[in-house]
Amino acid sequence: MKILIATHKSYQIPDEAGYYPIMVGADLRNQIPVGYLKDNTGQNISKMNPFYNELTALYWAKYNLQDEDIIGLVHYRRYLGSKSGHDLNNILSAAQIREALNKVDVLLPKQRNYYIESQKNHYLNAHKNEPYFVMADVIKEKFPTYYEAFIAMGQSKQAHLFNMSIMNQENFQSYTSFMFDVLAEVEQRIPYREYEGQEQRVFGFLSERLMDTWLYTEQKTFAEYPIITTEKTNWVDKGTQFLKRKFFKNGRKKVHF
Repeated sequence: MKILIATHKSYQIPDEAGYYPIMVGADLRNQIPVGYLKDNTGQNISKMNPFYNELTALYWAKYNLQDEDIIGLVHYRRYLGSKSGHDLNNILSAAQIREALNKVDVLLPKQRNYYIESQKNHYLNAHKNEPYFVMADVIKEKFPTYYEAFIAMGQSKQAHLFNMSIMNQENFQSYTSFMFDVLAEVEQRIPYREYEGQEQRVFGFLSERLMDTWLYTEQKTFAEYPIITTEKTNWVDKGTQFLKRKFFKNGRKKVHF
């Protein structure tokens, strides 16, 4: 079992068996903390980290951790836990993960509910619109069996976000093959290298809409868990930014903070 902790800097790491910090974009970093895995060994897309975010760790795992029974990805600031809060002692243990995966296919963070807008509209309000519509075209043209689930995801007010999940090797290969194949085709159709600011992270944002698309098409069972965060969220600011994105279309957009 390897649960990768995606990070771009040295950070507090939980002392829990099965969890391994991995420096994403390692090819672009001057220093790698001792004991951290790197996403630039073997087959990798480490140099694409500015555009793919934590997905460079998933890509590395797909091709370099094929002997592991269980693969997962969490963030240096976010973990799946037995209860929400800020205490790293409450993150899922290796024993809890194995027990849960004996009952369901995938372990996920609790769905994010946007209440007043759909997932499609939330994305369009927060990001450049072209990539979303291009991805819809790619799925319809190249992956038609997933298109119905993609449309349903877009119409839903709920989604599993953050690109965080834990699953067995077979499901991991299925999910990542679908996700990276879709994104590779989108990559050919949009001018992502011309994007600026947070919009550069386009493939990381798009991929968040592919988990549920894969999950429901493949009819995978799942269990949801609260998120343990190492840093407190400013919900007033987060809520304000959400409303600004929705009602003031031309305002400066702030998404992940």
